[in-house]
Amino acid sequence: MARKLGMRTQLRMAVLKHQVTDLLWYGKIETTVDRAKDVRRIAEKLITLAVKTYDDKVTVTKTRYNLKGEEVAVEFENDGPKKLSARRRLMSSLYDIQQQREKGEKAAAFKERTKDINHPLIEKIFNDYAPHFAKRAEEVGQGGGYTRIIKLGTRRGDNAETAIVELI
Repeated sequence: MARKLGMRTQLRMAVLKHQVTDLLWYGKIETTVDRAKDVRRIAEKLITLAVKTYDDKVTVTKTRYNLKGEEVAVEFENDGPKKLSARRRLMSSLYDIQQQREKGEKAAAFKERTKDINHPLIEKIFNDYAPHFAKRAEEVGQGGGYTRIIKLGTRRGDNAETAIVELI
C-alpha cells in the first residue's frame, strides 16, 4: 500500500523525485522515515535499471572530411538501444542537476571540465554507480540492497521520526 505522506499526488511525487535526485547526487539525505522508505523504493529501481544496461554500447563508424578535404573514418561509441531507453527513463524520473564550480576554480577550467557533460547526474549513475554496484552484485551474488536507512529518532518541533538514507 502506498503512503500518502499527507500530500496531494502531484506534490508527493515532486517531493519524492527531488529527494531521489538529491540521494543519487550527494549519496546521502536526511528525511522522515516514511519518506525514506519511499525514496529507497524508487532509488533501488532506478539503480537496478542502470546496472542492467550500463554496458550496452554500439560502435559506429562515420566518415568525416578533414581540413584538406580528405575523407577520414571516425569511430564513435554510442549507447545501445537498452542503455538509451534506460537513460531516457532516468531522465524522466529525476531532476536535472548541473555541475557547480569548485571553490577557487576559474571559469575557463570549469568550462573545460564540463564541456562534454550534458546531464551530470545521469553520467554519474552510469559511470560511477552502475559499475560499482554491478561489481558488488557479482561478488556477493545478489542484486539490490543499494541503500540503507538509519533511524535517528524524533525531530524536535513536530516529533516526526527522522532517518538518513544513504547509498552503500
